[in-house]
Amino acid sequence: MTHASPEVARTIRAAGIETNYHDVGTGDPVLMIHGSGPGVSAWANWRLVMPTLAEQARVIAPDMAGFGFSERPAGYAYTMDNWVAQAVGLLDALEIEQADLVGNSFGGALALALTIRHPERVRRLVLMGSVGVPFEITEGLDEVWGYTPSFENMRRIMDYFAWDRSLVNDELARLRYEASIRPGFQESFSAMFPAPRQRWVDAMTSPEADIRAIAHETLIIHGRDDQVIPMATSLALHQLISRSQLHVFGRCGHWTQIEHAARFARLVGGFLAEARTTN
Repeated sequence: MTHASPEVARTIRAAGIETNYHDVGTGDPVLMIHGSGPGVSAWANWRLVMPTLAEQARVIAPDMAGFGFSERPAGYAYTMDNWVAQAVGLLDALEIEQADLVGNSFGGALALALTIRHPERVRRLVLMGSVGVPFEITEGLDEVWGYTPSFENMRRIMDYFAWDRSLVNDELARLRYEASIRPGFQESFSAMFPAPRQRWVDAMTSPEADIRAIAHETLIIHGRDDQVIPMATSLALHQLISRSQLHVFGRCGHWTQIEHAARFARLVGGFLAEARTTN
């Protein structure tokens, strides 16, 4: 059966979760993990950069449990342990022994945790606007996680995401609002991050000693003007991960992969291609 939405692609069972995922291109696998905004999906997050990256690699972008069009089992615990298990389960189901990881925000915390727990499954690591180290929750993140469905609320929180306000028009806000009110979407979203929300920032952190022990080549990307995740998190990760490089985009908020899509794709594509020529 076909589905009209480009957000819906293939389905596979990963650690017991019926997982919607995109699988495009050929070559070495790249697992791309989305962020945690309301109405988010892998396609919404990565649609502008997947085609470019798929020219040189096999790009796999799943909807994590509770997001997008993956299963939302009754009573499911939305925890880092379960999300990591789903991501590893997806690699297992696709018979992929090792992949590059690209994580955005919440997805960065997940990619970081997966790398720490299963280092042999990861070749190179890319963290974009990443959570994973301690920080005081920002007004922007508190508003995003505290979203309650209305067009006005979606329009308001989207102002936190982009430096370029022309990207945040009524049409995009309407699309994201409508995505956020699909059956089951808000129920799972509101269950993930109830107030007080600082505890969910804390729950996504990895121990400093474990981050220091990461031996993988790592590319860290941040928008200088990010109002959702402070740039200090990427500075901290850069200090902790010895084989890391940090790229900061000026005139850029939390949506690096949207506001600077072509540059983002070239930067990440070049970093991952470098590994193929040196390994």
